[in-house]
Amino acid sequence: MKYKIAFIGAGKMAEGILSVIPGKADVIMAEKSAARARDVKRRCGVAVTGDPALAAKSARMVFLAVRPQDVDEVAAVVKPVLGPSHVLVSIVAGKTLAKLRRAFGSKARLVRVMPNLALRANAGMCAICASANAKKTDVAAVGRILGGAGRTVVLAERHFDAVTALSGSGPAYFAYMAKAMADAGKALGLPADVALLLSEQTMYGTAKFLLESAMPLEPFIDGVCTKGGTTAAGMERLAPSAFHEIVAATLAAAAERSKELA
Repeated sequence: MKYKIAFIGAGKMAEGILSVIPGKADVIMAEKSAARARDVKRRCGVAVTGDPALAAKSARMVFLAVRPQDVDEVAAVVKPVLGPSHVLVSIVAGKTLAKLRRAFGSKARLVRVMPNLALRANAGMCAICASANAKKTDVAAVGRILGGAGRTVVLAERHFDAVTALSGSGPAYFAYMAKAMADAGKALGLPADVALLLSEQTMYGTAKFLLESAMPLEPFIDGVCTKGGTTAAGMERLAPSAFHEIVAATLAAAAERSKELA
């Protein structure tokens, strides 16, 4: 049977992408864990197999969604079945187009994606780049699929270490900040569950407003910081601190690690 889309790997990120594909009957997933394969088949209603070569051979667009350390093992069995009509879409962290080309050969049209965990909430951020032999229609097709799970941007691959540091690793940093605010709220006497709700919803609502309004960040900050008010009192402690330097150093460390992994 022929399928439109195959996934090699059925982890949480793959499942996030799968959730926005309307035609589940057009999808086959290859997963080496039999228990995970059964679970995905039961919940998502897709065809599953333990053979990545069979999945790749059965479809024209193949999402590579495995751990970086598993890429070479997968490539050994998938490379022989890939042809010029295949679009191989990698969401594997740290694997450049050049490394993917060496592993999977020169026939398939390559598209590389740097997603983030928010895909699982249909609010992801995905950066996309493509090999020289990929078509504009390939990139557009990948963008349409991933756009259903959030937002996308097409960038040159040289930017991917920075993308990895900012949006790829960013969810952990945002969650860390949310926890710090919730802990501070608890220290001020709020119940722990209420402090966490206030922190998370405030972060979510602010991001939603900024994205939908396209309001620049500095005027937004100034608008909330009424002179002599409570926010201004807090900013008087935050603004002179090393906060910006800490954030910059955090992203620089993540970007450097991304370079090392590549």
